[in-house]
Amino acid sequence: MRIALHEPDQAGNVGTILRLAACLGVPVDIIEPCGFPWNDRALKRAGMDYAEIAQVTRHESWPAFEARLSGRLVLLTTKAALPLSSARFALGDVLLMGSESRGAPDEVHARADLRVRIPQAGSTRSLNIAVAAGIALAEALRQTNGWPE
Repeated sequence: MRIALHEPDQAGNVGTILRLAACLGVPVDIIEPCGFPWNDRALKRAGMDYAEIAQVTRHESWPAFEARLSGRLVLLTTKAALPLSSARFALGDVLLMGSESRGAPDEVHARADLRVRIPQAGSTRSLNIAVAAGIALAEALRQTNGWPE
Protein backbone atom coordinates (compact mmCIF):
# COMPACT_ATOMS: atom_id res chain seq x y z
CA MET A 1 0.00 0.00 0.00
CA ARG A 2 1.25 3.49 -0.88
CA ILE A 3 -0.10 7.05 -0.87
CA ALA A 4 0.63 9.26 -3.87
CA LEU A 5 0.04 13.01 -4.05
CA HIS A 6 -0.36 14.59 -7.49
CA GLU A 7 1.10 18.11 -7.56
CA PRO A 8 0.15 19.02 -3.99
CA ASP A 9 -0.05 22.72 -3.24
CA GLN A 10 -0.51 22.90 0.54
CA ALA A 11 2.65 22.19 2.53
CA GLY A 12 0.76 21.69 5.79
CA ASN A 13 -1.41 18.97 4.27
CA VAL A 14 1.62 17.18 2.86
CA GLY A 15 3.31 17.34 6.26
CA THR A 16 0.23 15.85 7.91
CA ILE A 17 0.11 13.05 5.32
CA LEU A 18 3.83 12.34 5.82
CA ARG A 19 3.20 12.02 9.54
CA LEU A 20 0.25 9.67 8.91
CA ALA A 21 2.32 7.56 6.52
CA ALA A 22 5.31 7.36 8.88
CA CYS A 23 3.09 6.25 11.75
CA LEU A 24 1.43 3.55 9.64
CA GLY A 25 4.54 2.44 7.74
CA VAL A 26 3.17 3.42 4.33
CA PRO A 27 5.46 4.93 1.66
CA VAL A 28 4.50 8.22 -0.02
CA ASP A 29 5.04 9.30 -3.61
CA ILE A 30 5.12 13.03 -4.33
CA ILE A 31 4.41 13.86 -7.97
CA GLU A 32 5.88 17.28 -8.72
CA PRO A 33 5.72 20.13 -9.24
CA CYS A 34 4.59 21.06 -5.76
CA GLY A 35 2.97 24.41 -5.10
CA PHE A 36 5.48 25.17 -2.33
CA PRO A 37 9.21 24.82 -1.69
CA TRP A 38 10.04 21.33 -0.36
CA ASN A 39 11.73 22.84 2.71
CA ASP A 40 8.63 24.91 3.59
CA ARG A 41 8.13 25.63 7.32
CA ALA A 42 4.48 24.50 7.18
CA LEU A 43 5.53 21.06 5.90
CA LYS A 44 8.01 20.68 8.75
CA ARG A 45 5.57 22.01 11.35
CA ALA A 46 2.73 19.65 10.33
CA GLY A 47 5.00 16.66 9.75
CA MET A 48 7.01 17.31 12.90
CA ASP A 49 9.92 14.87 13.20
CA TYR A 50 7.80 12.18 11.51
CA ALA A 51 8.39 13.76 8.09
CA GLU A 52 12.06 12.86 8.46
CA ILE A 53 11.31 9.15 8.94
CA ALA A 54 8.59 8.88 6.30
CA GLN A 55 9.50 6.87 3.21
CA VAL A 56 9.17 9.51 0.50
CA THR A 57 9.88 9.20 -3.21
CA ARG A 58 9.71 12.40 -5.23
CA HIS A 59 8.89 12.15 -8.94
CA GLU A 60 9.67 15.05 -11.26
CA SER A 61 6.42 14.63 -13.22
CA TRP A 62 3.34 12.49 -13.83
CA PRO A 63 5.08 10.54 -16.65
CA ALA A 64 8.05 9.82 -14.34
CA PHE A 65 5.69 8.53 -11.63
CA GLU A 66 3.64 6.52 -14.11
CA ALA A 67 6.79 4.85 -15.49
CA ARG A 68 7.65 3.53 -12.01
CA LEU A 69 4.11 2.63 -10.98
CA SER A 70 3.56 -0.92 -9.86
CA GLY A 71 0.27 -2.02 -8.43
CA ARG A 72 -3.19 -0.74 -9.02
CA LEU A 73 -3.80 3.01 -9.12
CA VAL A 74 -6.76 4.00 -6.93
CA LEU A 75 -7.80 7.63 -7.38
CA LEU A 76 -9.69 9.30 -4.54
CA THR A 77 -11.96 11.85 -6.18
CA THR A 78 -15.26 13.59 -5.58
CA LYS A 79 -16.12 12.77 -9.22
CA ALA A 80 -16.17 8.99 -8.68
CA ALA A 81 -19.37 6.95 -8.69
CA LEU A 82 -17.98 4.19 -6.44
CA PRO A 83 -18.34 4.99 -2.72
CA LEU A 84 -15.53 4.02 -0.36
CA SER A 85 -17.78 1.49 1.38
CA SER A 86 -18.12 -0.48 -1.88
CA ALA A 87 -14.46 -0.29 -2.94
CA ARG A 88 -12.33 -3.41 -2.60
CA PHE A 89 -8.67 -2.70 -1.91
CA ALA A 90 -5.75 -5.02 -2.59
CA LEU A 91 -2.17 -5.30 -1.39
CA GLY A 92 0.03 -3.11 -3.55
CA ASP A 93 -2.64 -0.49 -4.25
CA VAL A 94 -1.46 3.10 -4.67
CA LEU A 95 -3.97 5.57 -3.20
CA LEU A 96 -3.67 8.72 -5.29
CA MET A 97 -4.90 12.14 -4.21
CA GLY A 98 -5.15 15.12 -6.59
CA SER A 99 -3.95 18.60 -5.67
CA GLU A 100 -5.98 20.55 -3.17
CA SER A 101 -6.88 23.37 -5.55
CA ARG A 102 -7.31 21.53 -8.86
CA GLY A 103 -7.92 17.87 -8.08
CA ALA A 104 -6.53 15.39 -10.58
CA PRO A 105 -6.38 16.16 -14.32
CA ASP A 106 -8.26 14.14 -16.94
CA GLU A 107 -5.20 12.06 -17.89
CA VAL A 108 -4.88 10.88 -14.29
CA HIS A 109 -8.59 10.03 -14.12
CA ALA A 110 -8.22 8.06 -17.35
CA ARG A 111 -5.19 6.13 -16.04
CA ALA A 112 -6.77 5.16 -12.70
CA ASP A 113 -7.68 1.51 -12.31
CA LEU A 114 -10.29 2.42 -9.72
CA ARG A 115 -11.93 5.76 -8.85
CA VAL A 116 -13.37 6.06 -5.35
CA ARG A 117 -15.24 8.80 -3.50
CA ILE A 118 -15.75 9.30 0.20
CA PRO A 119 -19.48 9.96 0.73
CA GLN A 120 -20.30 13.36 2.22
CA ALA A 121 -23.34 15.32 3.25
CA GLY A 122 -25.06 16.87 0.25
CA SER A 123 -24.28 20.47 1.11
CA THR A 124 -20.47 19.94 1.24
CA ARG A 125 -17.93 20.13 -1.58
CA SER A 126 -14.87 18.18 -0.45
CA LEU A 127 -12.85 16.96 2.51
CA ASN A 128 -9.40 18.21 3.41
CA ILE A 129 -6.90 16.09 1.47
CA ALA A 130 -5.08 14.91 4.61
CA VAL A 131 -8.37 13.88 6.22
CA ALA A 132 -9.44 12.07 3.03
CA ALA A 133 -6.07 10.29 2.85
CA GLY A 134 -6.48 9.12 6.45
CA ILE A 135 -10.02 7.85 5.90
CA ALA A 136 -9.18 5.99 2.69
CA LEU A 137 -5.91 4.58 4.01
CA ALA A 138 -7.61 3.30 7.17
CA GLU A 139 -10.21 1.45 5.11
CA ALA A 140 -7.60 0.05 2.71
CA LEU A 141 -5.42 -1.17 5.59
CA ARG A 142 -8.45 -2.69 7.33
CA GLN A 143 -9.43 -4.63 4.24
CA THR A 144 -5.91 -5.91 3.52
CA ASN A 145 -4.91 -6.57 7.15
CA GLY A 146 -2.13 -4.07 6.59
CA TRP A 147 -2.09 -2.33 9.97
CA PRO A 148 1.37 -2.22 11.57
CA GLU A 149 2.00 -4.66 14.39
